[in-house]
Amino acid sequence: MKMKRVIIVGAGTGGSALLNLLKETDQIEIVAITDINPGAIGLQKAAEFGIPFGENWEHWMDESVDIIFEATGEEEVFKELQRRTSKDIVVVPGAIAYVISALLEEKNSLISEKSEQAHNQDLILNSIHDGMIVIDSHNKVVFINQSSERILHTTKEQVVGLPVTDVIPLTKLPELLTTKEKQINKEVSLPNGKKLLSTRIPMVDASGNIIGAYAIFKDITEAVALAEELTDIKEVTTMLEAIINSSEEAISVVDEKGNGLMINPAYTKITGLTEPQVIGKPATADISEGESMHMQVLRTGEPVRGVQMKVGPKKRDVLVNVAPIIVEDVIKGSVGVLHDVSELYQLNEELSKAKQLIRSLKASYTFKDLLGKSEALQLVIDQAKIAANTSVTVLLRGESGTGKELLAHAIHHESERSERKFIRINCATMAHDYIEEELFGVAGSPGREGYFEEAHKGTLFLDEIGELPVKIQAKLLRVLQEKEVKRLGSSRASKIDVRIIAATNMNLEKAIGNEFFREDLYYRLNKLPIHIPPLRERKEDLVELIPFLLEKLNDAYGRKVEEVDRGAFERLMNYEWPGNIRELENILGRAFINMEHSGTVIRTHHIPALSSDITAEFNKRAEWEDFQLQEVVEQYEKQVLVQAYRTHNFNKTRTAKALGVSLRNLYYKLDKYGLSKNDNKE
Repeated sequence: MKMKRVIIVGAGTGGSALLNLLKETDQIEIVAITDINPGAIGLQKAAEFGIPFGENWEHWMDESVDIIFEATGEEEVFKELQRRTSKDIVVVPGAIAYVISALLEEKNSLISEKSEQAHNQDLILNSIHDGMIVIDSHNKVVFINQSSERILHTTKEQVVGLPVTDVIPLTKLPELLTTKEKQINKEVSLPNGKKLLSTRIPMVDASGNIIGAYAIFKDITEAVALAEELTDIKEVTTMLEAIINSSEEAISVVDEKGNGLMINPAYTKITGLTEPQVIGKPATADISEGESMHMQVLRTGEPVRGVQMKVGPKKRDVLVNVAPIIVEDVIKGSVGVLHDVSELYQLNEELSKAKQLIRSLKASYTFKDLLGKSEALQLVIDQAKIAANTSVTVLLRGESGTGKELLAHAIHHESERSERKFIRINCATMAHDYIEEELFGVAGSPGREGYFEEAHKGTLFLDEIGELPVKIQAKLLRVLQEKEVKRLGSSRASKIDVRIIAATNMNLEKAIGNEFFREDLYYRLNKLPIHIPPLRERKEDLVELIPFLLEKLNDAYGRKVEEVDRGAFERLMNYEWPGNIRELENILGRAFINMEHSGTVIRTHHIPALSSDITAEFNKRAEWEDFQLQEVVEQYEKQVLVQAYRTHNFNKTRTAKALGVSLRNLYYKLDKYGLSKNDNKE
């Protein structure tokens, strides 16, 4: 069978569950999993499994893809996938991912139940009085039960693997492998004179391919056979009822007229309806809002999947899957499975409220939180204090991890706007389709304020300003020039009084040259630039930074680490810190992991491996006067990009994540150094 190539769109709970499930089968190749949220749990798991991931599913689309699982649960995404893919590609709706997520959570208990069920099945098959023999598609015996051993005077060990004609010479069971037609109550004679009454059934897979056949037979000389057969049927029925009642999925069964036949305890728990309120009643008895899917399935004979409904007196939100029960081509009823999603909706509402609350947080840091006594840092603090006493636009520049956001908090906290809102926006992580309405608001009913209006009289911190699309840069420039904002869909402008602090680690001058950033916006933002030096230019500040970070990590890890010994400190002092203070915190955190839990001192061997690329590169330079600092930094940056790009198999999304930069920023740098022209040769 051809292995199916699959793309999963959506890496939340449903997509993560789907990823776990599909990777366990050798019939599926997961091409990629995508999500617009780079922190989605499914993307993290994909990284662990070595499966490609990213933001845009189209990056992995080609003619070899067979199936796309839409796991966001959003109907518009599903419709978009259907529109933008060929008819040869199966697009599976996201509602299935939610069902899979719930099923996966029950995996461990189901495995236990399945093991017990398999054991009970063996007990049933070995306890029935009738003999049973099973052959595969090659006519070889693969199973016989204990009654077969007794009737045929043989053992399982003696016959499994033999042609069935060696066991029962006159059997007609091999004929079913060709005809695929069952044979009921056929008489068979054994060499020892016994007569058997045999029913033979072909085994066919979902594709219609014959995979074997089995025969159930009885020794018609024994008078007790009929009574024991009745007992066996009763046992099987009882077991099926037990399985349904033990399921944590809500199940309801109706007959061909749509009247309730069976419900399980999980159904009562979700709907609040008991058996007397459902059994024998019309299928509409449990519905608060929506059409009965049982009745639709009985009408059409087609299953339905992922229908949203409200059920029971409390109007619980559920997703419903219903399938027909067909016996000999006749619909005898239908079975429905309900999945409770009301809690999910509630969590989404709480998340929206949390996001709204986060927007209104005040600045959390002051100048006292800027640790270090180096001359370079003191110059930054002096400049920032001057900025705090004015309302001029400030542009914070510096490498990733140098503390630009902390400095923005401190400037706001020290300013006359400190009692007003401080709203932080990361321009690199905002979805491009929604940036404009998020920044400037939406008119109409109901309308919605944008961040500029929310920050009125306060401070708006535009982090990673270099990542804004050029179209939005133009509108931002007008807002800064005119001190007023127009909501989307409105011709009326509202006056605003907002202090702007912008930050970037991008070389804006080069971005202007490459037409990634507007020159007029650059001059509007660059009224008071403050350059935050990297940690390698102020290593003396490690004396204050390390104790502060140890205290912070002790709180996080529940430890009592007191200090870094001389050898470890010298190693940290000799490192060039390309990741700055953020990298310092990560290195100390990893040292915690390498220590005994009761340890109080970080020693040299606790420090993880550090890159010495910068030192090695600098040592190669015999005469520094021949090189400009910017040239050396750019040469090293290119070296790091090449190494990281190759390490992550030229996957741009994974490389950007590893380097801690946005995908757009990575594209810019690859283009800047000519690394995007021939990815596999760099």
